Amino acid sequence: MDVGFVGLGIMGQPMALNLARAGTPLVVWNRTAARSEPLRAAGAEVAGSAAEVFRRARVVILMLADEAAIDAVLERGTPGFARTVAGRVVVHMGTTSPGYSAALEADVLAAGGRYAEAPVSGSRVPAEQGRLVAMLAGLPGTVDEVRPLITPMCARTVVCGPAPSALLTKLAVNIFLITTVTGLAEALHFGERQGLDLGLLVDVLNSGQMASDVSRVKAVKLAARDFTAQAAIADVLKNNRLIAEAAREAGIASPLLDVCHALFGETVALGHAGLDMAAVVHAIAARTDGERTSG
Repeated sequence: MDVGFVGLGIMGQPMALNLARAGTPLVVWNRTAARSEPLRAAGAEVAGSAAEVFRRARVVILMLADEAAIDAVLERGTPGFARTVAGRVVVHMGTTSPGYSAALEADVLAAGGRYAEAPVSGSRVPAEQGRLVAMLAGLPGTVDEVRPLITPMCARTVVCGPAPSALLTKLAVNIFLITTVTGLAEALHFGERQGLDLGLLVDVLNSGQMASDVSRVKAVKLAARDFTAQAAIADVLKNNRLIAEAAREAGIASPLLDVCHALFGETVALGHAGLDMAAVVHAIAARTDGERTSG
C-alpha cells in the first residue's frame, strides 16, 4: 500500500516532495488543492479527500497546523474515527501539546490503530534540503517501522522513547531557538539604531563562536529586511504558547520564553503574523519608538 501524507503547507510540501523523489509510493491530500500539484509532478498520487488517503495507505503522515485540523482529518470524536485509523499507522509530525499527543495515541490504539509522534526541528529551507532533525516516539515496534520511512526527510532521527517524549523534546529545542532568534533580532536592532554597518556586524556574528546555521540565515535576513517566511511569526507564537502551557503545568520557570511570548504576540498585533520569525524585530523597534515618544 502507498504511504499517505496529509498537510502540504510551508513544511509539509517540501517534506512530502523529498519522500516522492526518494521513490516512496505516496498518496497525498491538502485542503488547498493547488498545493498538491508539485507532488503530482513528482510522481505522487493526489487523493480527493483525507479519507481516501486513509483508505489507500497503511501508514499516514500528518503535517497539520494544529490539533483541530488533526481531529477533523481523523474524524476524531465521531463514529468515523475508528474506521479511519483501524489497521493504520498514524504518524503525527506537527507540533501540538504533549498532552494532546498522549491522548491521541490512546484513542488510536483503542480504535485498533498504531501511533507515532515525530515532530521535526528545522524550517522551510532544511525541509527542502532533507536536513530536518526528527524526534521520534511511540511503542518500539511502531518506531522501528516508521523510522526508515521518514529518513528521506531528515538528516537525523533521534528516538526519544514513549510518546509524548518527542514533543517534549521539540518544545525544549524550541525554547533555545526562539530565545536565540529573538536575541539576534535585538542585537541587529541595537546595531542599526547605533548607526553601525550591519554588514560588518553580521560578518562578526557569523565568524565567531556563537554562529550557527540558524544565526547565519537569520542575521542576513534581518540585515536585508527580508522577512519571507521560513518559520512564520504566527507559528512561532503558537509554539511559544505550547511551551509556556507545558511549563506552567509542570511548575517550571521560563523567564526568557515569557519575554519572547510577549514580543511575538506584539508582532502579530502589528500585522506581521505571516512574516518570518526574524520579524520579531518589529516589536522590538516599536518598543524603542514608544520609549522615545514617551521620553
